[in-house]
Amino acid sequence: MEPTIVCKDLIKVYDSRRVVDGVSFDVPAGSVTALVGRNGSGKSTTLRMLLGLTAPTSGTALVDGVPYQELPAPARVIGAAVTDVPGHPALTVVGQLRLVARSIGVPFTTVDDVLDTVDLTDARGRRISALSLGMRQRLSLACALLGSPRALVLDEPANGLDPDGIRWLRSFLRSFADSGGAVLVSSHSMDEIERTADDVVVLNRSVRYAGPISALMAEEHQTSLEEAFHSVLDKETA
Repeated sequence: MEPTIVCKDLIKVYDSRRVVDGVSFDVPAGSVTALVGRNGSGKSTTLRMLLGLTAPTSGTALVDGVPYQELPAPARVIGAAVTDVPGHPALTVVGQLRLVARSIGVPFTTVDDVLDTVDLTDARGRRISALSLGMRQRLSLACALLGSPRALVLDEPANGLDPDGIRWLRSFLRSFADSGGAVLVSSHSMDEIERTADDVVVLNRSVRYAGPISALMAEEHQTSLEEAFHSVLDKETA
């Protein structure tokens, strides 16, 4: 089976500076893959190239074998939450979701389903401006789920969630992957990634490691992903 997401030799140059340098990795169906790196490592730029928000200088980023821009109904293939919560602050939660549902051609009944999935049913009438950061994160995920996608791309989805919310997110991502979906998630929390993800891509402008978390820890002779992550990156400056 072909991987759902494929990045191959991605390069992005800004003002003669390479912020992403030859990045290649796959995200297979049925798995959670974490993209990790220090600030300025190119994580966000890589995600934006994958989603057609930034054009690569060279290289390719494919979803189901084609660039994101060429997907006939992208929201039904890949759900993304990589920017600030969409929508005007004066909109209500349900109003924002109905707006997105209309734009991607799904029935309003789907809105009720995703509200239940992300546990925002009781907040459906709240204005976006009144939401906590954790609730905004849930709303972003709800928008990503409206098209019933086969893949998710999430940038720091646990940011702002309380411990119960983090446990819920972990369970949701695991269930999504176990049902055959592909998940690509970036995060600064190595402990949470170790609990949630199957594979990890360590990035510092280029890929320093891509593969199973367990193999990385064994390769670096470390007992935690946090230690293995720093071990890989520290080799560059040794």
